[in-house]
Amino acid sequence: MPGQNLTRIEATQRAEIIKTHSYRVELDLRGETTFRSQTTAKFSATEGASTFIDLIAQSVEKIVLNGVELPLSAYSDSRITLENLTAENELYVDATCVYSHTGEGLHRAIDPADNEVYLYSQFEVPDSRRMYTVFEQPDLKAEFTFVVTAPEHWKVFSVSPTPQATPAGDGFATWEFTPTERISSYLTCIIAGPYEGTTDSHQSKDGRTIPMGVYARKSLAEYLDGDEIITITKQAMDFFEDAWDVPYPFRKYDQIFVPEYNAGAMEHPGCVTILDDYVFRSRPTEALVERRAITVVHELAHMWFGDLVTMKWWDDLWLNESFAEFTSHVATAEATRWTDAWVTFNSSEKSWAQMQDQLPSTHPIAADIRDLEDVQVNFDGITYGKGASVFQQLVAYVGRDAFFTGVSKYLKKKAWGNATLDDLLVELSAASGRDLTEWVKLWLQESGINILRPRLSVSGSTLDEMVIEQGSDGRASLRPHRIGVGGYSLNATGELVRVAHTELDIDGEETVVSEFTGIERPQLILINDGDLAYAKVRMDDESLAFAIEHINAFTDRLPRTLVLFSAWDMTRDGEMPASDYVELVLKALETEDHGTVLRSLINQLSTAVKLYSAPAKRAALREKVGQRLAELARAAEAGTDRQFQLALASVSLSHTNAQIDTVAGWLEGTDVPEGLTVDANFRWGILTRLATAGRVDAAAIEQERTERDNTASGAANAARARAAISSAEAKEASWIEITGGEVPNSIQRSAALGFTDGDPELLVAFVDRYFDSIATQWADRTVEIASNFIAYAFPTVLTGRDDLGIDIVARGEAWLAEHTEVAPAARRLFSEALAHAQRAARAQQADA
Repeated sequence: MPGQNLTRIEATQRAEIIKTHSYRVELDLRGETTFRSQTTAKFSATEGASTFIDLIAQSVEKIVLNGVELPLSAYSDSRITLENLTAENELYVDATCVYSHTGEGLHRAIDPADNEVYLYSQFEVPDSRRMYTVFEQPDLKAEFTFVVTAPEHWKVFSVSPTPQATPAGDGFATWEFTPTERISSYLTCIIAGPYEGTTDSHQSKDGRTIPMGVYARKSLAEYLDGDEIITITKQAMDFFEDAWDVPYPFRKYDQIFVPEYNAGAMEHPGCVTILDDYVFRSRPTEALVERRAITVVHELAHMWFGDLVTMKWWDDLWLNESFAEFTSHVATAEATRWTDAWVTFNSSEKSWAQMQDQLPSTHPIAADIRDLEDVQVNFDGITYGKGASVFQQLVAYVGRDAFFTGVSKYLKKKAWGNATLDDLLVELSAASGRDLTEWVKLWLQESGINILRPRLSVSGSTLDEMVIEQGSDGRASLRPHRIGVGGYSLNATGELVRVAHTELDIDGEETVVSEFTGIERPQLILINDGDLAYAKVRMDDESLAFAIEHINAFTDRLPRTLVLFSAWDMTRDGEMPASDYVELVLKALETEDHGTVLRSLINQLSTAVKLYSAPAKRAALREKVGQRLAELARAAEAGTDRQFQLALASVSLSHTNAQIDTVAGWLEGTDVPEGLTVDANFRWGILTRLATAGRVDAAAIEQERTERDNTASGAANAARARAAISSAEAKEASWIEITGGEVPNSIQRSAALGFTDGDPELLVAFVDRYFDSIATQWADRTVEIASNFIAYAFPTVLTGRDDLGIDIVARGEAWLAEHTEVAPAARRLFSEALAHAQRAARAQQADA
């Protein structure tokens, strides 16, 4: 039985039989647990053929096909069987559907701040069928007309502009939207509730006035900086219209910040939904502010690439996301105030991609998506970060002008339709004159990552020859790379500046960098200077030692970031002891002030200390790091983002009783560094650390939530803090929330994230329960909820803790070997969690 799955073969066969024209979807949203969904679908078909249409509902009350009422038994296993179709068909289905509390389908959330109800839909990949009856695949585009009955004080949004409501009696009203443009079902949406916001408009290149709005929950309205969001949107819209020579395709552009969201954002045409953590009630880090800007631009890029032209099947999901990720960084760097967006890209997206690419679950960028279960776990660092990195390489390979010209022709030719990777490559090849066949094979159809190392021949101070050696990780062929090579030396004032540079194509095992032959040997030689390439990069021993000693002497952020990332990659590979990496980061933190790089370094420092360090050395290392972070935070300029991030780090990495006493005092306003505000989110960080240290209990956490932060984010933070409490009772309570509690997705995810904090010894009792629950969690719960369990509740912190009688790596490897019958998607997620533990074990051995 198919259950809720759909295979690529089934989708291909169905698309050969039918062509969809339109849907009319009438939704009655007056209920609290369920809603009425009436769908009228019009489509043509091969006469006499049979197929099915998709629906996930509590019940079906009526099915009428071409005027003939079908037996309700036609609905089974999330499908309605349609037999003996005519050339033109009309299907009517009356169903009762269920509100979601997992962020999938039509999600219903209650804001604890004022008990107002908020709805939003999230349909990517296969969840529009949770709201209405639909042929659920991206190549069956149609026009959609939504009619919504809801409380009259609500605002209701969709892809089409919001119409004037008509009274429906008893405090309710009905909104009948005009038909959408021709789009895929996963791009449709309904957002409803007492949202508040700000509006504006923008002139498109074709002369149209595009209405714009930015909205959030009523309780967040005072914190909503809608003007900044609209400014970013206008800047990026002008950039994209110029770049692609295609006007913005839709009739309006709303951006709505929604609660309990699983994703960062979703690109519904003209009606983008965004995680409302991006509405800042507490002070955000500059990294988070920049991430929000890039997210806004990313979703706007999808209006052309994904919405106007849509993939035919989910094989090309990567193309949608990689393109948007790459172009969002281009537009952010060139059209907004975040001109260092490529530094951010290296320290965030590219590092994520390389981490993902070294997991056992790595896959080609152009992945083989056999069914919906495959794609549901494919929103990963390869789909986003590696694909975007390869686009960066492709632009260097074909030239920027040719790339933009090819994309423009592709968008114009395929507008309002579906397309494949080949359709894009045809245009890029024509525009550039380059045959991309071999490039596609090596970069898109093979997994894995290459390793680039320098080999130097030096006579005295002269560099006789430099060769770049290319290796494979065992999966990747040797690939062509367009790459920069830089030489850096200290100048008379002690600054580390570039004294030599070249850009060249490399291929095969060895490439001579002829431009460096005979030059004076720079003190530091950096492969991938400029960060064009996607590869693991190593430095020669002399350059590495010099970089570690002079990391704070760089005048340019990007090469410094590349050096730091190379050192982190070496640490992850067990080539640099974690303790040595910690020393390097502590030195870099003396000067680092780029928000995202700072965030990345602190996260990597935390992993190195808590997981990659040898257990026997860990306590002393943690004490040292906690002390140094506290010193750096107090020395930082008052009120800066640098001070803020270092203070947050000093909280999470505080270790000794004295260090914890200090951060505990901040809750009461004691000895708080000048310029530092201990606001709501900062307080939760402190409380979570105190929970892991056994300093607060569930009652204190609940008091914080009810008396100080009775909001949706407060509830999620409280769930994480409760789960982090170092007591057997707290772990048991959070285990129930994670595995079977009737809690919203945001609470379940937060509990899972906090569960493995605190005393690792308390997790020993849950090891067998975790492994015994994997298959049933995947089978019985939604993908989002089961994924949170598998990924976040894995007890990675037990790695190397032989003193506790647990070899978590061996236990995980045994489970994987013994459970070949578990769904491939679940095994993939588990293999990734296990791989993090395996890597930690290797790093611990290197540090020992």
